[in-house]
Amino acid sequence: MSFRIVAGLLLLAACSSATQRGSNSGQLTGGPTPQLAVDQFLRAVHARDLQAMSTVFGTKNGPARETMDRTELEKREIILACYFNHDSYRILGEMSGQSEHREVRVELKKGGLTRQTTFYTIRGPGGRWYVDNMDIAAVRDFCGNPGTSAGY
Repeated sequence: MSFRIVAGLLLLAACSSATQRGSNSGQLTGGPTPQLAVDQFLRAVHARDLQAMSTVFGTKNGPARETMDRTELEKREIILACYFNHDSYRILGEMSGQSEHREVRVELKKGGLTRQTTFYTIRGPGGRWYVDNMDIAAVRDFCGNPGTSAGY
């Protein structure tokens, strides 16, 4: 292999890792801030858009759609969408969390119910923020009775 080919491959690899883009769509993944990552996640839930959820749901390694089995990811997203489906939401604030996380406190409303929950975000590749966990217990009654799809 010539020096030019090796140098070209190294340059290409460096450029491709400069920003975190989804390998399938070229779409920028994650959010620029913890609160905007949560905002994007909740908008995707409300729109029932699993693909959009997969661009911001992830870990410090990037979006889950690039690091997790697709079938497993879709199952998790369907469950999360059921619990976090809402009529409206309001971000209440943000604070430092454990292990480099930022905690984003959110008020969700669905029908006559209002609940406060916490989303845990972490910085991933390219400085983008991903929702990697959330407090499901706080919104357990949003999903309906066990065995029902609650519209999902």
